[in-house]
Amino acid sequence: MWKQFLSSYLNYNKKERAGIITLIVIIVILCMLPFFYPLLISRKKYDHSAFEKEITLLKEKQADSSIKYQPDKYADEESPQYYQPSGKNYASQKQLRGELFYFDPNNLDESGWRRLGVKDKTIATIQNYLSKGGKFRRPEDIDKIWGLNDETVQRLMPYVKIENSIVENRYSNSNDDKPAVEYKKYATALIDINTADTTALIALPGIGSKLSQRIISFRDKLGGFYTVEQVAETYGLPDSTFQKVKARLSINSASVKQININTATVDELKSHPYLRYAIANAIVQYKNQHGNFSSLDDLKKVVPVTDEVFTKVYPYLKLN
Repeated sequence: MWKQFLSSYLNYNKKERAGIITLIVIIVILCMLPFFYPLLISRKKYDHSAFEKEITLLKEKQADSSIKYQPDKYADEESPQYYQPSGKNYASQKQLRGELFYFDPNNLDESGWRRLGVKDKTIATIQNYLSKGGKFRRPEDIDKIWGLNDETVQRLMPYVKIENSIVENRYSNSNDDKPAVEYKKYATALIDINTADTTALIALPGIGSKLSQRIISFRDKLGGFYTVEQVAETYGLPDSTFQKVKARLSINSASVKQININTATVDELKSHPYLRYAIANAIVQYKNQHGNFSSLDDLKKVVPVTDEVFTKVYPYLKLN
């Protein structure tokens, strides 16, 4: 019975055997087709020479250890950086940091230059220049010193005070009646921070257009500066930049805009940079509960008003 069953299903005629063989051949061809696909279809070729050239240039730049980066001392904080190769007269030279004091480069001795943070090799260059009759006639002349980098020049320039005008006869012949040439003293100009505009502030080293606008905006919100140190509180102003320009700042008009604490609203008080909403609200609430302030010292009774806040905001407040 089983033999008859298997015989009926496993016996194929000639036509059926041909169909099975054809099907097997098709299956084999389809299985082998992926292996022959790369030979049948050509791939697009890409030129990698430009990419390899860029990689080579990048490796050369990384291998060049003589290139050092430094920020642009006159640029704003958003300005890009540039690079200069190392060597004499470039800002990449490492200089010693020293103390700052007013000095006359024509009379300063070696120990004085060392106090300013100038290297011995540069000091020797300065002394050699002076011994041969050279003179510094204005603060900007120190920028010509060989070996003194730009950062040190900008740090020292505000403190250069040339005491007397230098008179020098350009003509070596004593019988020549031509007059002597007088070189006038150039004084460092001071800027009144309560009246200065953006143009005056941009002229300061390290102060760009955005920093100058921020300083003026902060001044307007305060109601004016009563001390030069307040400029350092300007948002985004680095302390190093402030120390660089501090000697160039002054206050000739010390009057500031004051707020009457007995009539001011919370919005008026909180608009001042030294008074946050919590402090402004506490002052108004205290006044509503206890009546008008009889003296500015009564503000110390308001809990959020600390001694630090009171000291800073005191010049901007009044009673009447």
